[in-house]
Amino acid sequence: MAQQDFTKGNIFKQLLVFSTPIMLTNFLQVSYQFIDSLWVGNLLGADALGAVAVSGTVIFTVLSFIIGINNAALTILSQQKGGDHEEGLKRYLNAFTVIQTIMSVALGIAGFLLAERILAFMGTPAGMAEGAASYLQINFIGILFLFGYNFIGTVLRALGDSISPLYFVLIAVVLNAILDPLFISVYQLGIDGAAYATILSQGFAFMIGMIFILRKKLAPFSVPSWPHKEEAALIFKLGIPSGLQMTVISAGVMAIMSVVTSFGGDVVAGFGAAQRIDSIIMLPAMALGTAVNSMAGQNIGKNQWERVHQIALYGVVYNLGIMFIIAFGTVLFAEHGVRLFIQDKESVKYGTDYLKIIAFFYPLLGINFILNGVVRASGAMFQVLVLNIISFWILRYPLTFIFSKLMGDKGIAAGMGISFAISSVIAFMYYRIGKWDKQIIFGEEK
Repeated sequence: MAQQDFTKGNIFKQLLVFSTPIMLTNFLQVSYQFIDSLWVGNLLGADALGAVAVSGTVIFTVLSFIIGINNAALTILSQQKGGDHEEGLKRYLNAFTVIQTIMSVALGIAGFLLAERILAFMGTPAGMAEGAASYLQINFIGILFLFGYNFIGTVLRALGDSISPLYFVLIAVVLNAILDPLFISVYQLGIDGAAYATILSQGFAFMIGMIFILRKKLAPFSVPSWPHKEEAALIFKLGIPSGLQMTVISAGVMAIMSVVTSFGGDVVAGFGAAQRIDSIIMLPAMALGTAVNSMAGQNIGKNQWERVHQIALYGVVYNLGIMFIIAFGTVLFAEHGVRLFIQDKESVKYGTDYLKIIAFFYPLLGINFILNGVVRASGAMFQVLVLNIISFWILRYPLTFIFSKLMGDKGIAAGMGISFAISSVIAFMYYRIGKWDKQIIFGEEK
């Protein structure tokens, strides 16, 4: 597939063309959990859906460090691409492959062994604990597959190709949609069947993706070799704070889930259904954040700072336009969306109220994705880490906890929404007055 050069050409057109396949890819990735939840909620009931929601939060938390390393990969590889450093691109690609493989295996083993303890720490309701633990452990078995095809997508996007990753994820989703009802209902594996369907489909997509990339030579992969010291040092220098960014985010999500679980099974199930809708709502903003990271990274690699700031501007404007449209649709169709997953009256009511309260705060959260994506492209990973700590641990979790005490279960949405607004202001202030554009990650003046 064609790889785009973002250091020249019409920025808005490039952003539109490049981000659209990423949105579709993200939509397909979310549909893993969406399809699992759809079948689990309708075939196995509200408790089983809650178990998937709780364990899904833990999966994201444990995988988040690898996701963060992928963000570092996007920055390093896109700057190498923009600066036309072909040999450097090949060397760093090899280094990321080796390091991430080791990390994913280690996290998979640790997660499998600690699954029950983590769920107990979160206060998972007794009726959901057993199913959540089993679902969680099976997913940890397949963590290497999830890592693999996500990493492939990151590499190709850094090189300006957002189309190929879409095909690989599509294969996985179609296979998952076929295997889910087969394993859950026909073979009567219950919630475990949903987990098995997911890891098998991801494994197949990873295998097909690697074969396709190597045959078409879409990226300069080579036989893995132990990375050089300077390559590993830079990866850890950027990757550790980048990984911690995602860990902070996902741990914050898990902390918020502990607030949700304190209100009992009906709220947990309703929140779980709402979060499935929520994950779809945020796809455009997340895709734009990834797109501007790659686009800005190539231009930073070529010292074209005026284009970097233009990319940020177009990204914010595009985000606000599309996210406000989505917010209106969310308010109108919230109950219908929640009822796709659950039918329990109290759970549906809570999920619907949650979405209606928080809908118009999502465009503000999207600003964070855009501006942090541009800042991250410069290599300012520690600074973004600090911004995420402020967003989740100084604002989102405390405000959610406080408002839940003041307003009951409706306070969860109110506290989260207000934190979105405040954190977007902080992100903008740092983008304007911070020194993120002074980063030097390859020992050369920019």
